[in-house]
Amino acid sequence: MKMRPGTQTGFLLCGKEWIDGEALEVRSPWDQGLVGRVTVATRADARQALNHAVASLRRTRALPRWKRREILEDVAAALIEQKERFAQLIVAEAGKPVRMARTEVDRAVLTFKTAAEEAVRLGGESIPLDLTEGNEGRWGLVQRFGVGPVLAITPFNFPLNLVAHKVAPAIAAGCPVILKPAPQTPFTALALGEVILKAGWPEEALAVLTLADADTAWLAEKEDRIKLVSFTGSAKVGWELKAHSGRKRVLLELGGNAALVVHSDWKDLDDAASRTAHGAFGFAGQSCISVQRVFVERSIFQTFTWKVVDVAEKMAIGDPSNEATEVGPMVRQSEAERVEEWLKEATAAGAKLVAGGERKGSMITPAILTATKAGMKVRDEEIFGPVLLIEPYDDFEDALAQVNHSKYGLQAGLLTRDSGRILTAYRELEVGSLIVGDTPNWRLDPMPYGGVKDSGLGREGIRWAIQEMTEPRMLVMASLG
Repeated sequence: MKMRPGTQTGFLLCGKEWIDGEALEVRSPWDQGLVGRVTVATRADARQALNHAVASLRRTRALPRWKRREILEDVAAALIEQKERFAQLIVAEAGKPVRMARTEVDRAVLTFKTAAEEAVRLGGESIPLDLTEGNEGRWGLVQRFGVGPVLAITPFNFPLNLVAHKVAPAIAAGCPVILKPAPQTPFTALALGEVILKAGWPEEALAVLTLADADTAWLAEKEDRIKLVSFTGSAKVGWELKAHSGRKRVLLELGGNAALVVHSDWKDLDDAASRTAHGAFGFAGQSCISVQRVFVERSIFQTFTWKVVDVAEKMAIGDPSNEATEVGPMVRQSEAERVEEWLKEATAAGAKLVAGGERKGSMITPAILTATKAGMKVRDEEIFGPVLLIEPYDDFEDALAQVNHSKYGLQAGLLTRDSGRILTAYRELEVGSLIVGDTPNWRLDPMPYGGVKDSGLGREGIRWAIQEMTEPRMLVMASLG
């Protein structure tokens, strides 16, 4: 794939790169330099991709498990071999600091390796049917089969690993895939598509299309031959998509305003402050499980807050290609301006800005707020930027209630050594995952991942995604005489 600035790259359809057509410019979030141009696919291209996907389904379902495993293992091996290439693509397109970009490649390797293991575990069970008189000799078998063509819609913030989380389980399940990457980060997805096809996945069973939003919505909502839509992005777009998708299965991994509860029995406040700051401000907070709200027992509130401020002020900010950088730019200047406006609204309504919050272009220095309250956007909405709220609490169960006072419910973190509090939080918190002993931005890719309320529907994490992308089918056998 050509990546010289100014060069036009095509979308991927039937194993070919299609250059002709309108071009979309992709620019660096850091300096607005031209990363490259990519051809925009049309609705006709999407229809052609779907025609090929439907035609390929018989072949992908019939691929033996050893072959699916081999393809997935070969993709993982290629990512290891091309680690720096993919990391640099992520830096260029997403503005992700280079060390975090390399970590993302490592995570994608684990995602594909795990999918390879799960591909050969995708089995079934035998069901006894000789349970009543006259059914002697009957037995049943349940196996899982791929549901059909999958439309995968992915965001900019993890342009490799979140693509992997949709494509890898689809391959394991034997489902053709039409992938629509974010317009800010198409090149990483296109490069991965080339690797997947080189590993042996059928050419007609994978398309990487840089579609306009209207054409993506048409494919998701109007084309019944798409059997499953897997979407990662904003809650507003995700729920609208589901509302118009008819009988299709829809998996939604949406937003969050992740909370952390810190109780006074947690002794290592230095480590907790460091984890909190890095979980809030790394990659400019552009993660759906970035630490956004922290509730701290009042007796340690001041101490903890100033420890977080101290860590945040020492974090390296700037050029994402610099090895030392921890906080890079936001993906677009307009997003940085939005965050700046939310901060101004909050302070005008009585919130106290303890540190940071200064904007220059697409960069915002790590901002720490206290004295926030319900009704402020910084508290109620997903900030998706380098902003952290820290508030005191007196009663542990009141802190849990404050965590739950949100339309989101993706992940939460808890720092306490008391097993009773842990079990209470596990029972009461309305989230998809509770992370005890760490901040809520912790994730291991094979685990089930997803949320409740406006945070989504269904679960990612390879084994759980495969379950969503397959359906059980019963075979009943009578005596053949």
